[in-house]
Amino acid sequence: MEQIFAPWRMEWVERESKNEGFEGCVFCALPERENDRENYLVARSEHAYVLLNNYPYNPGHAMVIPHAHTGEYRDLDATGLLAKERLLQRTLAAMDEALDPDGYNVGYNLGSPAAGGSIDDHLHAHVVPRWTGDTNFMPVIGDTKVIVEAVAETYDRLHNAFANQDATSTVDEESAVVVET
Repeated sequence: MEQIFAPWRMEWVERESKNEGFEGCVFCALPERENDRENYLVARSEHAYVLLNNYPYNPGHAMVIPHAHTGEYRDLDATGLLAKERLLQRTLAAMDEALDPDGYNVGYNLGSPAAGGSIDDHLHAHVVPRWTGDTNFMPVIGDTKVIVEAVAETYDRLHNAFANQDATSTVDEESAVVVET
């Protein structure tokens, strides 16, 4: 087995602040900010919201995040858990319409950073659209991942797809789509 050494990643792993530019938890602060589009907050409901990942694994990489601040999945009450999972269902439907992927990876990094996540104190589900052939020679041989669409363009496509769903409302293109629960 070949090993790839990336010693520059240690700076990221050991950084002191996981929430640079934010007071407290970034996932608690983002829904309170003024400009949803600027922060890539694409949809929100009473108990959760959908945020595009700033550093996507693939175009459309989003996170479904409960408003409740907890890093422990088992701490979510029944109402919050159901609302978050229903928003995840609607996220998949919006991605089907906007991006037409062949499949998805959906998952959580639970526990300490050893589980793979960089933010471990606020639960969030990753939703990564996948296409047949999206892993090709570039990441396998060339050690380079090609993201074929800017996050801002993906935001527009997903925003429109959420807005087309039943029981949603929009204020403007700068604000997240409000999903009724």
